[in-house]
Amino acid sequence: MIIVRDILSLLWEVWGCIVPSVLRLIVKPAEKNVQNEICLITGAAGRQGKHFALEFAKKGATLVLWDVDAEGNENTAQAARKLGVRVHAYICDVSKRQQVYQVAERVKQEVGDVTILINNARVVTGGSFLRCDDDVLEKAMTTNCHSNFWTVKAFLPRMITMNKGHIVTVASYLGLVAAANMEGYCASQFASVGFHEALSHLLKSRSIDNVKTTLVCPYKSNSGSFSGIRIRQDIELLVSSMCTEHGVKKAVTGVVTDQHTVFMPRLLYIVAILKHVVPWEVQLLFHKFLVTNSERTSDKMEAGSRMSSSK
Repeated sequence: MIIVRDILSLLWEVWGCIVPSVLRLIVKPAEKNVQNEICLITGAAGRQGKHFALEFAKKGATLVLWDVDAEGNENTAQAARKLGVRVHAYICDVSKRQQVYQVAERVKQEVGDVTILINNARVVTGGSFLRCDDDVLEKAMTTNCHSNFWTVKAFLPRMITMNKGHIVTVASYLGLVAAANMEGYCASQFASVGFHEALSHLLKSRSIDNVKTTLVCPYKSNSGSFSGIRIRQDIELLVSSMCTEHGVKKAVTGVVTDQHTVFMPRLLYIVAILKHVVPWEVQLLFHKFLVTNSERTSDKMEAGSRMSSSK
């Protein structure tokens, strides 16, 4: 009888979670106020990072910008300052653990406690891992995944102490569904998504309800990093490349409304579910149907194991 009672209790709790989720689709949830919150954005020099900075600047947040590109980072800082907010720019290679910890300490002393962490920095590797330089593969893994370990370890303990914070992981649809000839990048994105989900479970299991998490997975942006990845033209219109600015606006809206996941387009929610339902052979058939030129794409993207930054 105990198991029956527990099952009924579980079903009641599940229903209690489903109803609010459905209501969120009907009634737009209220946005939390992030004015004067300290928002740290990694990879702030790139196009996507810059849009994140500008969107949070519009909402009045104090910005902390990290990037290895000092000039690009300062350009983002200057654009954000024009919106009337405090901006602090730091040079930091997030793939280097000790550098992350050192710069994090400077931020705590010079700016204050970070309450919104946007793990946005990443690099994109193109081509089969068999023909990709080992250094490039390692750089992708350390930047796209390991860096999240270091930044979260640097700022999460204080968020827990304050019982306030938000951690945002910007990944890719290739962290949900794998693609041929992108093995290195897919591995780093799956790892990033897995870490985010495990972290979310950790916070919930410890009843740390006021430290929120949001996972952002766009199909692909038109910022250039995925310009070599193509699917059938007659289908691409249905899942067209997200304009970086539009995609970031949707992501920031998801953050300020405490949305746990932001997949763009929404079709990705269905794709992610079907992956765990349909047989492996069916997944392969769908991949061959959708990506008709993966080998040609691979040849174009490799070009000596080229690595492009998506910061």
